[in-house]
Amino acid sequence: METEQKIPLLIIAGPTATGKTEVAVKVAEKLNGEVVSADSMLIYRHMDIGTAKPDDEEKRGIPHHLIDIVEPDAGYSAENYQKQARRVIVDINARDKLPILAGGTGFYIDAVVFDYDFNHAVPDTGLRRILMREAEEKGNQAVHDRLRAADPGAADRIHPNNLKRVIRALEIHNQTGVTGALQRTRSKNEYPLYDQLFFCLYYERAVLYHRIEKRVDLMMARGLVREVRGLLERGYHPELVSMQGLGYKEIAGYLHNRYSLEEAVQLLKRNTRRFAKRQLTWFRRYSNIKWIDMGQYVSTGHAATGIAGMARNKWQVDR
Repeated sequence: METEQKIPLLIIAGPTATGKTEVAVKVAEKLNGEVVSADSMLIYRHMDIGTAKPDDEEKRGIPHHLIDIVEPDAGYSAENYQKQARRVIVDINARDKLPILAGGTGFYIDAVVFDYDFNHAVPDTGLRRILMREAEEKGNQAVHDRLRAADPGAADRIHPNNLKRVIRALEIHNQTGVTGALQRTRSKNEYPLYDQLFFCLYYERAVLYHRIEKRVDLMMARGLVREVRGLLERGYHPELVSMQGLGYKEIAGYLHNRYSLEEAVQLLKRNTRRFAKRQLTWFRRYSNIKWIDMGQYVSTGHAATGIAGMARNKWQVDR
């Protein structure tokens, strides 16, 4: 497929607290774009404060896609995301607007921009029954421990309570004999429909950690405890994949009297710092990424101007 026939796809990624949402919105304003969220927590309804979900004021009239699409107890996979995101990207382009894939969930971005096939191993109903029975008798962690022994990389990516994905990863390993990480390496060809321009925002570590602490303090001030309490009162179990997200897990622990509120906040800050470090590690694997040191810009607006300028130069159009 020739480059001029491809869909221009601008990607704005990076660790938490780097201003991705704000930058993406400002770039969209400059380039007649729409934002496609690549955040595995923004898909959930009723989870706004702990996910730093942008409100109408922050969206500034720019359409945002794949936000608030499922309930917190719904099953949702990277395969679901891939199908929906690719449909949305085609639709945005068909309306002569620029799709901007923005977020910090590396596996979601991978699922869109690489030619992933999530069906390379057929379902093994016998193995599924065995593993489901083991989970019922011994708990989800026992099945996750099996995955840890077979494919440590997949175990790192998949939460123990996401039993469906844990079992699927074990199915794949059982049939192919190789790890999921190896499969991704072997099949990591770019999805041919897109002409990508990929940016990753970052701050120096000390600055980023300070921004994370301020972000957590702001979430607390906005009512994170009230939000988590409301979710628990509505019957959303703390062991759900969604409720294991940053902020929800730590505050639920406080609400169940496992530690004090002060300890919960410190846990959240620590866990968020560790998460940001893992995100950076993930994005460093990309060879085509353009790194944007946000500390070198006086504002997110200036960073957005720079990104928009590079996009215009690449595609030779002012959409």
